[in-house]
Amino acid sequence: MGGKSGDSLATVLVAGAANLAIALAKLVAGLMSGSAAMLSESAHSAADTVTEILLLVAVRRAGRPADRRHPFGHGKAGFVWAMMAAVATLVGGAGFSVTHGLHEIGHGEELANLTPAYVVLAVSFVMESLSFAKGYSQLRRQAAMVGLGPVRLVRLTSDTALKAVVFEDTAALIGLLIAGAGLAGSQLTGSPVWDGAASVAIGVLLLVVALTLIQSNLSLLVGQAAPPHIQTGIRAVLIAQREVEDVVELLTMMIGPGAVLVAAKVAFRDEVGAAGVEAACDELDRRLREAFPGIVQVFLHPAHGDGIR
Repeated sequence: MGGKSGDSLATVLVAGAANLAIALAKLVAGLMSGSAAMLSESAHSAADTVTEILLLVAVRRAGRPADRRHPFGHGKAGFVWAMMAAVATLVGGAGFSVTHGLHEIGHGEELANLTPAYVVLAVSFVMESLSFAKGYSQLRRQAAMVGLGPVRLVRLTSDTALKAVVFEDTAALIGLLIAGAGLAGSQLTGSPVWDGAASVAIGVLLLVVALTLIQSNLSLLVGQAAPPHIQTGIRAVLIAQREVEDVVELLTMMIGPGAVLVAAKVAFRDEVGAAGVEAACDELDRRLREAFPGIVQVFLHPAHGDGIR
């Protein structure tokens, strides 16, 4: 947990520093050129900067230890702050980009000198690529640990800070390409429609990313189960215990980024006495935590084979 939290914190810090510098550069280039797409990209990067600040809070809050009032820890606080970050992207990035782009299409004027805009786009692409590489590197390490591909893991992971950085950096790279295409189209045709359309497209892209992240965090907040491969592995560990006859019911829940709660009703063989059941439960607890370091709470309800309900 501590290692993952540290990796996520470093990933968020890199992304935040890159977004702040990029937002300022895009703003200057947008004002100089009069490009709606550049101003939308500036709003995009500014929204991403706010997002990174909220994700820093999410990582910090989620990492606080359990206490008497919060016996299961503060992991779900990370989901709340991550959802607020996604809302910031929705309002600050997508909203501005779409409305400003539509205004440019209807009332835009010919663009001014675009050279600074192209330079800023190129530099921004390099900086965003470095930020994306940091997030993707962490994603690949985590994927290798659980035997999944990076793309599948980013869909399943409860590390919402990592997911947000990967999604937003991907959207940023695509947005830069869209902005460049819009600028080139307007420069070649002399029409501001291309620039305005690029701004709208960037807004729609941010809308999709924001809604995806909001849905993901909402699912985690209302008690999302652990990913299927983890549930399968937990069941296998339980069944492998020689005293166990069957797993009657298995429930899991993500209670924080990478943190899993396990509750299971386990049928023990009839010949296993009370002392044997207690020893087996202790052994299962140890084996589950050893096999899946993300498991932080284990509750086992024993039942003998002839008492299955």
